[in-house]
Amino acid sequence: MLHAIIMAGGSGTRFWPASRQLRPKQLLNLHGDRSMIQSTLDRLGNLVAPEQQMIITGKVLVDAIAEQLPELPKQNIVGEPCRRDTAPCIGLAAALVQHQDPDAVMAVMPSDHVITSPERFQAALKTGEKLIQEDPSRIVTFGIRPDYPAESFGYIERAIAIENSEAAVFQVKQFREKPNRETAQAYLDAGTFYWNGGIFLWKASTILKALQENAPEIYAHIDAIAKRIGQDDYPQVLEREFAAIEGKSIDYAVMETYPNVVVIEADFPWDDVGSWQALSRLHEPDEDGNTVVGSHVAIDSSGCIIHSTGEHTIVTIGLDDMIVVQTPDATLVAPKHAEERVREAVKALAERGLDGLL
Repeated sequence: MLHAIIMAGGSGTRFWPASRQLRPKQLLNLHGDRSMIQSTLDRLGNLVAPEQQMIITGKVLVDAIAEQLPELPKQNIVGEPCRRDTAPCIGLAAALVQHQDPDAVMAVMPSDHVITSPERFQAALKTGEKLIQEDPSRIVTFGIRPDYPAESFGYIERAIAIENSEAAVFQVKQFREKPNRETAQAYLDAGTFYWNGGIFLWKASTILKALQENAPEIYAHIDAIAKRIGQDDYPQVLEREFAAIEGKSIDYAVMETYPNVVVIEADFPWDDVGSWQALSRLHEPDEDGNTVVGSHVAIDSSGCIIHSTGEHTIVTIGLDDMIVVQTPDATLVAPKHAEERVREAVKALAERGLDGLL
């Protein structure tokens, strides 16, 4: 049976001041009328029943997510005791799913991407599931064909094609870390590299075995948790064992060394919505190149990203290539080229004890 695991533990600091600790990016409406996490489940359609959908998030966000997803069984929204990166998150999900369904196939995906063709996405998941049925030891991932030399994504280098597949499927030669611009351009020119979309399919048993072999220190804690699922002391064991894990991404823990990984070339539109500049890709700019969400009056202003809330109107005069984000209690003004420094602003607020703005 196919299960969908939605990773929703991120804090979305690059989307401050709209994104906050108790209402991070995945709970915001940045594209369309639904929040990002609602849209993530929407695009699954009828492919995965709500009973087989699981959210892994921080425990402080469980209630807020449950409010946005009333159709999801409350027990399927799992709160991590603390943040420990994606490998422990996925290991915990695999243990919980395998306890429920020993032969389960897991589709693992982030909660904060925009994919505007649910039909193509579902077709890709079906292709991935078939590849796993053909070879249960496989790990399937999805590669996004790059259209510019992005420095903010990891890359997947493909090898030989998998024959007799319904889609473009290749053995993975290797995973590459985020490159500098020159290297990213070389990847783009080569035509054999994909952006790593962070979406995976595997059997629950396969990923647990891979963790046991490649990250035994993580697996030991996950196994201790798994043995107490359904027991009275499970909450205490989860709290103790999960906190003892040294965080590591699934790429470092498994993907870079696992010998049987295939990549499906994704034919669905995809955006990781990593920072405020993503709004320019998700919303049609006006005739002056301004991307506006909310109310804005521009005077000699171009190339800006404007985001306001409620009935608040932002007026810009002589402003070019800037980001302006207004919320009821904070406003961000920054050059577009400095958007990565929004994290510095969040850190500075924390250092000054302005916790109410975090």
